[in-house]
Amino acid sequence: MKITILCVGKVKEKFYRDAIGEFTKRLGRYCKLDIIEVSDEKTDEQATQTEIDIVKSKEGERLLKNIKDDAYVFCLAIEGSQLDSVELSRKMDKLMSSGKSHIYFVIGGSLGLSDAVLKRADYKLSFSKMTFPHQLMRVILLEQIYRSFRISNNEPYHK
Repeated sequence: MKITILCVGKVKEKFYRDAIGEFTKRLGRYCKLDIIEVSDEKTDEQATQTEIDIVKSKEGERLLKNIKDDAYVFCLAIEGSQLDSVELSRKMDKLMSSGKSHIYFVIGGSLGLSDAVLKRADYKLSFSKMTFPHQLMRVILLEQIYRSFRISNNEPYHK
């Protein structure tokens, strides 16, 4: 199983990088994990909707260039469906057993994902109706992927 976390922007804070490193190490026994970062666009605080759409479109083009045609794509989106940890684990198990060997999880930048990226999604996944910093979302996502593998393998993990 190969999992790719595809995201906009770099992680600047050391504590986030440390957490990402820890879950990357833990996931090594379950899957091949890649994290691909594409550059983000600078956006003015008072950007118009047109300017926001242009930024999302540019970031979206960078994301789409990195997605393989045969991969299954989860896009993280507030308007997506919410799953609990067991449901996510079962969904990943079902994908693996149906022959999907490459899963992408796509995290947008501070403005979210473009319509083109959302259209490419096989599944829109929401962790909450709340907004989280995209750097923190990487940590949360990696923890949930790790939890999913632990659940699938009937291995203990704190609740």
